Amino acid sequence: MNIFEKMDQEYAYDGALGAVYTREKTEFCVWSPKADGVTLNLYRDSVCKIPYGTEEMKSENGVWTVEVSGDLHGVYYTYSMNFDGEISETIDIYAQSAGANGKRGMVVDMSRVNPEGWENCGYVTLENPVDAVLYELHVRDFSIDGSGGFRNRGKFGAFAEKGVKNAFGDEIGLGYIRGLGVTHIHLLPSFDYGSVDESSAKPQFNWGYDPVNYNAPEGSYSSNAADGLTRVREFKEMVKAAHESGLGIVMDVVYNHTYSADDSPFNMTVPGYYYRHNANGTLSNGSACGNEFASERAMARKFICDSLCMWARDYKVDGFRFDLMGLLDIETLNLCAEKLREINPNVILYGEGWTGGDCPLDEELRAMKKNARGLPRFAMFSDDFRDGLKGSVFIDTDCGYINGGENPKSAELVKSLMCGGLKNPDVERDNREIWADAPQQTVNYVEAHDNLTLFDKLHVSCPDESEETIIAMDKLAAALIFTAQGIPFFQAGQEMLRSKPLPNGGFDENSYKSPDSINSIKWNKVTENAEIVDYYRGLIAIRKKFPQLRLRDADEIRERVSFEDIDGGAILMRVDDLFVLINPTDKSVTYAREGKYRVYADDKRACAEGLYELEDVLTAKPKSVIIGTSFN
Repeated sequence: MNIFEKMDQEYAYDGALGAVYTREKTEFCVWSPKADGVTLNLYRDSVCKIPYGTEEMKSENGVWTVEVSGDLHGVYYTYSMNFDGEISETIDIYAQSAGANGKRGMVVDMSRVNPEGWENCGYVTLENPVDAVLYELHVRDFSIDGSGGFRNRGKFGAFAEKGVKNAFGDEIGLGYIRGLGVTHIHLLPSFDYGSVDESSAKPQFNWGYDPVNYNAPEGSYSSNAADGLTRVREFKEMVKAAHESGLGIVMDVVYNHTYSADDSPFNMTVPGYYYRHNANGTLSNGSACGNEFASERAMARKFICDSLCMWARDYKVDGFRFDLMGLLDIETLNLCAEKLREINPNVILYGEGWTGGDCPLDEELRAMKKNARGLPRFAMFSDDFRDGLKGSVFIDTDCGYINGGENPKSAELVKSLMCGGLKNPDVERDNREIWADAPQQTVNYVEAHDNLTLFDKLHVSCPDESEETIIAMDKLAAALIFTAQGIPFFQAGQEMLRSKPLPNGGFDENSYKSPDSINSIKWNKVTENAEIVDYYRGLIAIRKKFPQLRLRDADEIRERVSFEDIDGGAILMRVDDLFVLINPTDKSVTYAREGKYRVYADDKRACAEGLYELEDVLTAKPKSVIIGTSFN
């Protein structure tokens, strides 16, 4: 038994931690079994150098507590931790808000920072996760570009603005996203992260996968980073605006690593405990970011569960996307799912079922794709779908089903992917490649913030193709996302041919700290690429119209989804009377079968009300689909 296992055995604690607030008093509780002393420091603001009050905390079985009388709402605080005579000051890892750059926590009465009408603002509910349409978006990207006309550019507040238009006078913002048919906005990390200086007015950008204070909203997205109450209030206003538009909020969470390790609040509170180590004592680095959070330890597990429940309860966040979920242990995530469903039975949970490097935790215990069956409440990104359709994201020039021309072998893979990647006796696929048990466990996508955008990938992998053909491939990929069993996901701007061109040529495939000029949503593209936007909108409406595209379990998919092979790798997929004729080839393909057909999507348009009717023969143009129903 190592020292940390012994700490779990002797000191694990299941009570409340952090600043437990009432108007009459606040109890401060911090878990630190090996500390020799802990002092609470109280500050009137986030920048003054000397505390207005200090309180020595008392320890009982590793939990240090002190009670302070009076209403401390809005008061800042820190802990001074004493280990062997060495004293360091740190923010509370449970702090629910903070001052600029997260150096001091804040006591918050969450009921006093609620926007008007918050009590009537409920979660967005769906009958089943496969009814979701997920839209990945960065808070700053949403509103920072000048083409948007937002007042609160780059801030949480932009989401609450109504009637915003682009330079052509077309609606953008939340109204536009709602009009696409999206059900949930997936926000890239919006907790307090360390890679942006919140005290600087200089334009700065980062995706935000650098956690410092997990329970506090990010200050750079607030109108006043120095005021901890402002960031809380504006985050809630953003959620409320989304809910009033019928849109859920999914929060991208990064519990697999922290911004730094040695000087992190976790390490300053309980040295070494919250991090995994290699056999030689060095920090493990399965995150490729310098450290790993030891989710399997009792108090690390408790922290993750408490943090998620706080966001779900106090901010009414509708779901969570887990970064590098393969570094987290299965037991912790299943416990989190259980507790979250007590708060919101419709919570949506998904993540990356892989790691960024080697991890010392036994692989059988980790939330990997190969272990998906042990995580029935979680979906995982299908990199099989992503790479199978457009080619490997790690090889820019690699091609997949939609951009590789005639490839009958990849057609068999696509059949499997259109079934949600589930085992199907009528589809040839190695059982070792099949990892999901139900369509609710599969997130289908071809583009996310990582790597090249779809539009850029198609340009790089098919340099000799015309722009018309590139756009056709893009639309084909979209058609497969929205007609596949499972949960559809796309990056904001994909529907308007989002691109990240570099000033000196080429495209940015890792824009995590690139300037706004590369990362921002160019809202004029809504108008300039209106035909493509309408196509995506139509596909989403078709998905919502036909429950055949949103089957609930594996047996139903095996019974109702069938395929017919057509020349060159083209496929006809049938689900009862609904069909999708998929043509990735450079030539038109024809399907002849006696009957009448109502067409809802072809190479040009997609419309849930229907486009036209055909009889006996269906023809799909190169790089396109025909979606329709048969009738007599």
